[in-house]
Amino acid sequence: MSKKIIFLYLGLFFFIFITNSISLENKILVKIENQIITSLDINNEFKYLVALNPSIKNTSDEEIIKLAKRSIIQEKVKKFEIEKNFDNPKISEKYLNQILRRVYSSIGLSSLNDFKKYLINNDIDFENVKNKLEIEALWNELILIKFSSKVKINEKELKERIQNNNEFLKSYLLSEIFFEVKNLNELDNKYQEISKTINDKGFDFAALKFSESETSNLGGKLDWINENSLNKNIRAILNNLKINDFTKPINVPSGFLILQINDIKNTKIEIDIDKEFKKLENYEKNNQLNQYSKIYFNKVKKDLEISEL
Repeated sequence: MSKKIIFLYLGLFFFIFITNSISLENKILVKIENQIITSLDINNEFKYLVALNPSIKNTSDEEIIKLAKRSIIQEKVKKFEIEKNFDNPKISEKYLNQILRRVYSSIGLSSLNDFKKYLINNDIDFENVKNKLEIEALWNELILIKFSSKVKINEKELKERIQNNNEFLKSYLLSEIFFEVKNLNELDNKYQEISKTINDKGFDFAALKFSESETSNLGGKLDWINENSLNKNIRAILNNLKINDFTKPINVPSGFLILQINDIKNTKIEIDIDKEFKKLENYEKNNQLNQYSKIYFNKVKKDLEISEL
């Protein structure tokens, strides 16, 4: 047999071997209606979640893969509903840049260029990240359209909070885990499971694993919230905690909330009642819309044909 034929056979062998390897690696894992989620999709989501939550790097790959699978299913469900309700779903570049700033600031980066370099170093496509954030923003817009008329604001109570304020305003940098239980008998076991995960692997990982909030993919991280924006019950609970402490489950509409204090600051203020009222009003609206978002998501997901292979 000539060397040319041998090389031809070897080339064909390696081509078949590589092709089979790729096909074995990139398996279809989930079907949602006519869409598929592959192991490659899960792997990309894995890298995305770790990049946005660096503190979970030491967690086992198996656990992060489970989180990545849940995360991408949620994204696909939202995308289905967005495309059903919008003819040409798109958000403005200005708004997208605001979202990007919040994301890269949450991991300690100071510019978009730094964020792009960070993504390249972690083998993550920037355009894919933009698409993910756009889906989340469009979902929030959809919720606003559908449910804003149902939001109720108690103006009197909000203004009382502002007027009762003193010269210094305490603000909290918080993270959250929102979860539901079928009945109150399950609450203690659920809390024990969550608190053990927080103590063993950190709040970021626990939020990714257990939280049903929109913030779960960011490790539950919230922006700075001043104490006036919090109801009396939550304010009293946080007032007794130190930095890095977390609360027991707090009963809120549709479920329970665990909050962790990441930082605290006190700011000397001159109260602008109208400005503070607007902040409080927006915070209350967002809280209520988040509850509607969870309910609506569960309904949408239930109506879709989802099969895990």
